Amino acid sequence: MPNWLKDAVFYEIYPQTFKDSNNDGIGDINGIIEKLDYVKDLGCNALWINPCYDSPFKDAGYDVRDYKKVAPRYGTNDDLYRLFDEAHKRDIHVLLDLVPGHTSEEHEWFTESKKAEKNEYSDRYIWTNFWIQGIAGHPYIGGEADRNGCYMLNFFKCQPALNYGFLNKTEDWQLSPDHPACIATREALKDIMRFWLDHGCDGFRVDMADSLVKEDDENKSATGKIWRNIREMLDTEYPEAAIVSEWSNPKQALKNGFHADFYLDHHGNGYNTLIRDNETAGGDHSFLKKDGNGDIMRFLIDYLPKYDATKNDGYISFITCNHDTPRARLTLGYDELKLAWALFLTLPGVPFIYYGDEIGMRYLDIPTKEGGYTRTGTRTPMQWDHSNNYGFSNAETESLYLPQDLSEDAPTVEDQAKDPSSLYNETKALIALRHKYDDLKADSSFSVIYAEKEQFPFVYRRGNLLIAINPSDKKSAAALTPEAFIKEGDNSGSQCKVALVHAIGECNIDGNSLTMKPQSFAMFELL
Repeated sequence: MPNWLKDAVFYEIYPQTFKDSNNDGIGDINGIIEKLDYVKDLGCNALWINPCYDSPFKDAGYDVRDYKKVAPRYGTNDDLYRLFDEAHKRDIHVLLDLVPGHTSEEHEWFTESKKAEKNEYSDRYIWTNFWIQGIAGHPYIGGEADRNGCYMLNFFKCQPALNYGFLNKTEDWQLSPDHPACIATREALKDIMRFWLDHGCDGFRVDMADSLVKEDDENKSATGKIWRNIREMLDTEYPEAAIVSEWSNPKQALKNGFHADFYLDHHGNGYNTLIRDNETAGGDHSFLKKDGNGDIMRFLIDYLPKYDATKNDGYISFITCNHDTPRARLTLGYDELKLAWALFLTLPGVPFIYYGDEIGMRYLDIPTKEGGYTRTGTRTPMQWDHSNNYGFSNAETESLYLPQDLSEDAPTVEDQAKDPSSLYNETKALIALRHKYDDLKADSSFSVIYAEKEQFPFVYRRGNLLIAINPSDKKSAAALTPEAFIKEGDNSGSQCKVALVHAIGECNIDGNSLTMKPQSFAMFELL
């Protein structure tokens, strides 16, 4: 396990909309380099950069045309190498986005695989034997190749599926995961990883990590075997390199070699009930919405079994948002966001902040761009200041990659940095606390102190820190057990005094009684 992950707070950067350095309306690598001091000052010490490889951009770069080449619109390979170097000078680690399940249909591997003549790439993708033979249960394309067959897709039409085999074969054209051609696909993936690691990358966030072997069993055992093999390579050759999965099933992902796994916004899961439970009848019942009348038990019933089963294997990663998820500002105000970020930054695991969430950028209802569809409104350009295009770019406004928030009260870093009570400054303070206290590190202990169905507050322990949150618009109180005030490892049974470390709103502990004003958060240290 890379030791640096314990204290990592990640900042996700969507490269095309973070900072434009050459005034073409699209963000780029040199723009990211310009803003590394900003990332460092915020307190984030790690980056996840969405795909910046050469691509036709039919899916915003998740359709990779060349894994080893930076897309010209972002700069050059040398620019990315310099980004690694400049980030490391600031003690910032950098993860690139790895797309292992598919490529662009314009990738050289696929153009070779499409040929009628047999070659080393013929089985790099999944093909049937005949032009009229489809693939039951999976999307596929026929009639677009000289080759006599149909090929499987992994997502959009532009993304043919790489061939890692079928665990449960039902057709003669399906290969087993241990077939030499499928092993060659895995080894090609390792080659890509080695290329970027050798140039200074610190690891990878892995897109659709569970999508490799087809017709896998319910435990994804064959896909997991591939990732365990890759983890063995990393442990041997790059022991400080990290891999973080887009899997949202830590019992599978962490057991199969990933160091961390994203807790994604899947409808009805624990994470969803915290800030995005707004797709059911009867309104928004998110726990962190002040008038949502939420239920923390809906979160804990989902989260605790996952945490308990995997806490010795790796980390669960909470996200403020990501490029696929509606920004939380869509339904939450600044005060609610402060409490949300306070919760995410004090729970176990490795947290990720999506660019712009530290100032509460809005989700915009705008037309799709490069396959974004409903995700496009989350990918708008960063709002730095009140200069041209909010400081994102000096290009003509109509040339920007995406439009920006034109509201009079559109948040900017410049404004919020000047306001001590802003979301930006609260986020910065919370990150600083996470770095200061070992008890807030990714692997420190976690236990629930007070949580009741449809009640507030929620109280939990991280080591010798007692943390309470009342996101509702009403006062709340809880009678805490004496055990809540006993220091970790102290077998004497004596209760400690507590000192307030940080607060949002007002709260008080009198004896064993905790009282909290509406929309409040508090962190106490046991002395």
